[in-house]
Amino acid sequence: MSYLKLVIAIISSAVFAACGTKEVKTQEASEAIPTEVEKVPEFQNKGHELVYIMTQESGDYEDLKNLKDVVYHYTYRTPDQKEDISIESYVFEGELSHGKYIKHERTLADIDGSIEQAFNGSEFWIKIDGELSMDSSAIEATTFTRKTNFYWFAMMQKLLDPGIKYEYLGQDSALDINYDVVKVTFESADNSPTDTYQLYINPETHLVDQFLFTVVSKGVNDPILMRVTYEKFDGVQIPTYRKYTKSDWESTVINDVWVEEISKDIKFNQGLDSALFNL
Repeated sequence: MSYLKLVIAIISSAVFAACGTKEVKTQEASEAIPTEVEKVPEFQNKGHELVYIMTQESGDYEDLKNLKDVVYHYTYRTPDQKEDISIESYVFEGELSHGKYIKHERTLADIDGSIEQAFNGSEFWIKIDGELSMDSSAIEATTFTRKTNFYWFAMMQKLLDPGIKYEYLGQDSALDINYDVVKVTFESADNSPTDTYQLYINPETHLVDQFLFTVVSKGVNDPILMRVTYEKFDGVQIPTYRKYTKSDWESTVINDVWVEEISKDIKFNQGLDSALFNL
């Protein structure tokens, strides 16, 4: 082979190799690009959009379900310093809930002995000193507590649940912050009265710093003011400290006496066995 032909052959090989490498890298880069794009919901109104933006900061319920489950230490303390202290365990798929009480001075305070409550996805049950109770008032209290404790923990992520209506109420300079205020109401299958929430969304953090709520099932139609403080775990914001008191619909405190709720030692993805929740 002549020198000229040799040079041409070497150059041709180098160009072919470079082109081949470039093609492979382009293909690899293309494969690395996510094909699934998150779908932004069609918003009912500005209030709905603000709640959606909030969940982009707090995480949504799919983020909780990806974390599988949680175990944490929960304290509920009233102004007279009486307490419920429980170890709470939840599975997010199906909203399973279990509570083992270390102290129960507020929940079923008239019952002596240890208490264990659960919701297994279809029914609520309570054990007293390890024995299943069929007492209707104890089961009613269990139903309320299991629903309430789970909802308070996961509320921010659940504010995009189906059947929720949103209304933007404008801005309010509570706590010297110009909050966006969103009214939230819930649909019911039988058109029975449901609770009303009024969210105060911080325009800088996009989180709910405080909210008003009612408890229609307990005959509480006047608003209660809840203030919350968050901690971040595995990409989700959880209100680990909450306190509430009586208020009016302008979030003015009527009586500066607060009930406290404290969540600590929060651990996700603990591989909880479904047997914990079953009878």
